[in-house]
Amino acid sequence: MASLPPTTRVWAAQEAKGQLVSLEIPLPALGSFDTAIKVIHCCICHSDLHLIDNDWRISEYPLVPGHEIIGRVEALGPEVRHLKRGDVVGVGWQSGSCLECHYCHTGRENLCESSGATCVGRVGGFADWHVTDSRFCFKIPDNLVTPGTAPLLCGGATVFSPLCEFVGNRSPWRTHVGVIGMGGLGHMALKMAQRMGYEVTAFTNSPHKASDLKVLGAHHVVSSNSEADIVKAGRRLDLIISTAPYDLPWNAYLRTLRPDGTLCFVGVPPSPLSIHAMNLLGGRLRVAGSPIAGRARMEEMLEFCSRHGITAQSEVFEAARVNDAIAAVRSGKVRYRAVLSFS
Repeated sequence: MASLPPTTRVWAAQEAKGQLVSLEIPLPALGSFDTAIKVIHCCICHSDLHLIDNDWRISEYPLVPGHEIIGRVEALGPEVRHLKRGDVVGVGWQSGSCLECHYCHTGRENLCESSGATCVGRVGGFADWHVTDSRFCFKIPDNLVTPGTAPLLCGGATVFSPLCEFVGNRSPWRTHVGVIGMGGLGHMALKMAQRMGYEVTAFTNSPHKASDLKVLGAHHVVSSNSEADIVKAGRRLDLIISTAPYDLPWNAYLRTLRPDGTLCFVGVPPSPLSIHAMNLLGGRLRVAGSPIAGRARMEEMLEFCSRHGITAQSEVFEAARVNDAIAAVRSGKVRYRAVLSFS
């Protein structure tokens, strides 16, 4: 096993809503199934901001965020068999599960009640080194070793899952998918849905960017600012994925779904949903939520993105500029994801 440094440099928040500061902390010892990776890239996700601000009341300080990580394997625990030193791997939100329950045994580790998060109660990826359970590390295809791959490890997997789960047995060329919100998650959903062969409608509060969204994969662009425009989209959609973190006229969106269609939430609106049951009954419609992906789905997503050359549109910041990057994310100035680069 390679010799590891006794400490690692991290960027940590020392209080809620605080600026991140550079610290040196001990590098954890490797367990039997652990791997130590030298971090190359780590994306800044809105979940990281929620943790920094303690919005979910689960944060402990000092807190090292980061859960969309690309790194190179430098050391392995004695029980690790599927990785070797020098492999480039990705780490997402989930860093562990019981691996014994029904959900784990059926490839749905993301639903395990004992699921562990990469940067909750652990040192996340805003660090030079990251130690984690190798069973939740995923080999990165050679053509995806880029900053734009880091967002795939959480955001990309989150929109990939419903695209696989909720379209049923429909033929791709007869399937129509809508995506609400054209931010970090939404633009990846456009790319993936278009490469899957689906007809794609983008619902956005910036319809003037229609030409850009069509380059990303949208066949149609509809204003999400107007309920009338939403309804005029017609009853043509089989699946709508909402990435939007704000309240919208959900009953209008339900009226755009074909029978057996699904409105799936991967973003969380601030208010409880107000949906009339009659809008569900006639078309046998579903309202669903979808979290991160299980391990098998993560590997499938990376293979799919490698085959089709899909990465996130990203702006890269040197790790030392982490506070500038976070400020840019908070202000909505990043198009579409901010990724930290570690030297």
